[in-house]
Amino acid sequence: MVELTVNGVLVKGNESKKLIDFLREDLRLTATKNGCGSGACGACTVLIDGKASRACIPTLAKTAGKSVVTLEGLSEREKAVYAYAFAEAGAVQCGFCIPGMVMSAKALLDVNNAPDDGEIRKAIRSNICRCTGYIKIKDAIRLAAELFRDNAPVPERRFTGRLGETFHRVDAAAKTLGTGIYADDISKEGMLYASALRAAHPRARILKIDPGEALAHPDCAAVFTAKDVPGNNKIGHLEFISDYDVMIREGDITRFIGDAVALVVARKKETLDAIKALVKVDYEVLEPITSPLAAMADDAPIIHVKDASPKAAPANDPHAPPSDPHGGVSPRAAGPAIPNVLSHEHLVRGDAEAVLAASKFVVTRHYSVPFTEHAFMEPECAVAEPEGDGVALYTGGQSIYDEQRECARMLGLERDKVHVIGQLVGGGFGGKEDMSVQHHAALAAYLLQKPVKVLLTRQESINLHPKRHAMEIDLTTGCDENGILTAMKAAIVSDTGAYASLGGPVLQRACTHAAGPYNYQVIDIDGKAVYTNNPPGGAFRGFGVCQSNFAVESNLNLLAEMVGISPWEIRYRNAIRPGQSLPNGQIAGDDTELEACLLKLKEPYEAAVAAGKAVGIAAALKNAGVGVGIPDTGRCILSVEGGVIHIRSSAACIGQGFATVTTQIVCETVGVTPEQTLPEPPDTRRTPNSGTTTASRQTVVSGEAVRRAAEKLKTALDAAGGNLASLEGEEFYGEFTTVTDPMGSDKPNPVSHVAYGYAATLALLDAEGKVERVIAAYDLGTVVNPKSAEGQIEGGLLMGMGYALTEDFPLEGGIPKVKYGTLGLLRATDAPEMEVYLVNPSKRGGLSYGTKGVGELATIPVCPAIGGAYYVRDGVLRDKLPMANTAYRK
Repeated sequence: MVELTVNGVLVKGNESKKLIDFLREDLRLTATKNGCGSGACGACTVLIDGKASRACIPTLAKTAGKSVVTLEGLSEREKAVYAYAFAEAGAVQCGFCIPGMVMSAKALLDVNNAPDDGEIRKAIRSNICRCTGYIKIKDAIRLAAELFRDNAPVPERRFTGRLGETFHRVDAAAKTLGTGIYADDISKEGMLYASALRAAHPRARILKIDPGEALAHPDCAAVFTAKDVPGNNKIGHLEFISDYDVMIREGDITRFIGDAVALVVARKKETLDAIKALVKVDYEVLEPITSPLAAMADDAPIIHVKDASPKAAPANDPHAPPSDPHGGVSPRAAGPAIPNVLSHEHLVRGDAEAVLAASKFVVTRHYSVPFTEHAFMEPECAVAEPEGDGVALYTGGQSIYDEQRECARMLGLERDKVHVIGQLVGGGFGGKEDMSVQHHAALAAYLLQKPVKVLLTRQESINLHPKRHAMEIDLTTGCDENGILTAMKAAIVSDTGAYASLGGPVLQRACTHAAGPYNYQVIDIDGKAVYTNNPPGGAFRGFGVCQSNFAVESNLNLLAEMVGISPWEIRYRNAIRPGQSLPNGQIAGDDTELEACLLKLKEPYEAAVAAGKAVGIAAALKNAGVGVGIPDTGRCILSVEGGVIHIRSSAACIGQGFATVTTQIVCETVGVTPEQTLPEPPDTRRTPNSGTTTASRQTVVSGEAVRRAAEKLKTALDAAGGNLASLEGEEFYGEFTTVTDPMGSDKPNPVSHVAYGYAATLALLDAEGKVERVIAAYDLGTVVNPKSAEGQIEGGLLMGMGYALTEDFPLEGGIPKVKYGTLGLLRATDAPEMEVYLVNPSKRGGLSYGTKGVGELATIPVCPAIGGAYYVRDGVLRDKLPMANTAYRK
């Protein structure tokens, strides 16, 4: 045993224990977050003898006799200042990184209470944030410094909560001070710890699983295999596919290294890995299929042997494709079956071949984009415990009802026997839509009738959860002598990896957005999503559009050069405007503001050109809502309880601030103050099903449901003379379902989506070839919370910059060759200056007061804008990501 001081108290602990585990588990100081376990992310930052240090690295032996300060040990004054500063600056999104940021800020401000921008960047350079782009975190630290330096009182802000107000996020203080609860912060009496033994090979037949030695370990509570699953061993995010194995059975073939072979349950967390190592598995190793081209060969082994009878999609599946036998594609998609193809789309309007042949200028290029990792700050975790004759599941995913459905299917239970309670989510970006740990926690808790926690290590998370799809894209684009676009043709092949996840819907978005936000209607787009033995591809911010937009916008730069006009001019001439037809045939609504976005950038673009700067520009559109004929429903209950309006929706907040959005919609509609409202966390017993947090849908779709419920409450409140207490116990229900047309619709002007957001972005390089400045103009419709929207965009811009320049996911034989610290994530010292303009953000009519959503659109156009800047700099088209021969990557 060793002694050390923690927050001024002398404590003792086992010298071999990691400091972070001692703080979180022994002392229950859970503000210190475990993001990576390898010292790469900074979420666990504490002060050791006054110096910012990562708690996941040293053992207690290394800290013996030293003084450790965690966020809980700050003075009340410090806590008040940091809580205010981070909320006021809009620095909090998912919040998982923020306690570590605060501790790094404290280490700086304790010795320098007037830091400049460079000093702040340097102080937090070891802390990664995937949400904010660091701009508003720097603003928060600067504001905190000012309050400390001037010994100023913390301002008391009062808010109306109305739309357009920069209202503090409702969870900002709890996240800043580390008091908000994420799944790994939960501890239950008698809790066990479980972890899956993963496949040793991406493709191998399992000959035998022998748990004998593991079961003999005194700390082993159980070892489960596929034969122990009481219900269906096949689950999946899309119920009508359900191709994901809970565990691979003896005799079956693994599909990637993330496959679970056995589930080991230990009585102690410390011995879990040792017990896992005692499970013996015999394999017949097979050659993995690691490219879509190899997977589509005539003699390729079939990765998924499907049932002969087709499975119908349930009507309530938010991602299910249309019910026609082609999955909603044009009839031209019909043809002979190709091995291992999950989904095949062929979108045709007009005769692209003929129009391209007659076009003055035509460009054809091939583009290649890799898998990329979400790298959300919080590793996946779930806690389950028995509840009646079912289970309760505490989780941080993107839809409690998806989790309920899949776990109930696995357990063979009615859905209401699986009670899911959502916790704070430490980032998602689409990467927490699929099951990762939830089903295994539920299974172990149900079989053992004890509480069980399953927590992925960061490397497990990297290896197994779905990524941004790698794609190969052949794109041909034509225009006339004036640069007016005439037609385009594309062939897109997407690597969907080992399982379906959302490979079909992602392919659809890549295809439907592959012509860009422009006014021309002749298209021929063929897309295939193909199974391989690589890690699965799934939802990731941008949902397929980042990939195709990179190709579209790069081709446009080449056409502009051929015509003899600027990249800005060719986009302005072709920009979709209200009343015009998008390439998919949908008529652009009156709220279409791409022209205004481009005009906002005209002056800085021309100034950069005149100054001889290497500047690139790109534009994008992104749908809000699932669309393409699929029912998409949001729901909300407003209940008056204790004189407070409880806002009840299952929509997960993954950092985008949905609880704040609902609060502002209720305040706007009913005329109450934020203090009279309480947004509840997702809970299958309390909150109605509002679908998955995906497709930038929640603000529009569920936001409209909230508005409709609030209208009913407003009517009742007016009838009661404004006396909210008189409505005690009453509930007001709102529901909204979108109406859209399926892909392949024969309507001349189908409605593909209920809303589109638009954006244009400039990227400027400095003399060394680094991105020094990004200027972005966004049409988000009505902006609910301007500072929150800006923060979303800044974070998206930096994520898109990483996609362009530094982030990669190298694979060898289907095995990831990357760690968290080598993913290429950008840090505060890498972030360029950013200017964000919100175009016409005032309240408009329409769904959810005319909102459109921003989460995905934020990331899309910056990557091709950076590519355009490098093209101006050296005349070399970068057609592969991450871009080579830059200041970031040779």
